[in-house]
Amino acid sequence: MLTVPRYSSEPFPSYRFVPGEHPHPTRDPKGHSYGKPEIVAPLSADTWQRCEPYLYGIDLFNHQFWWEAHEALEPLWRVAGRESRGGLFLQGLIQVAAALLRHSMDPTEAARAKMEEGIDKLCQVPDRFLGIDVPALVADVRAFLDDRRAEAPVIRLAVPGSRG
Repeated sequence: MLTVPRYSSEPFPSYRFVPGEHPHPTRDPKGHSYGKPEIVAPLSADTWQRCEPYLYGIDLFNHQFWWEAHEALEPLWRVAGRESRGGLFLQGLIQVAAALLRHSMDPTEAARAKMEEGIDKLCQVPDRFLGIDVPALVADVRAFLDDRRAEAPVIRLAVPGSRG
């Protein structure tokens, strides 16, 4: 069993959203994030280590809150600019999270196609980007979706003093 790091102090939602199994987190009054404001923050190579929404998005991804990770990273993607290098990278992370969610529900070609879309975007940045070892993440995602690895992928940020 891998030790999964934590990078933010934000508490996790009360459940991992899986469509059809739980109330929709933001649209249903019983949802774990209903009425919560969207947190938007600028993200750059100089600020990612202090960007709580980014760190929380990584925590959510690492702990298999894939829908929630998507939601946490999306505002950062919009602020970064959808066509910027950082924006494309964040979109890649969002698409990989969506692929992992789809795979957890029903491992089909739709999950694989979404994963490849995300990986294509992740691979357009340097090997280390926003604290992430990109080639390692890509290899771990592919291995998990190919059933060559039982553990879900975990992003290990290059952050001094991470908890976990």
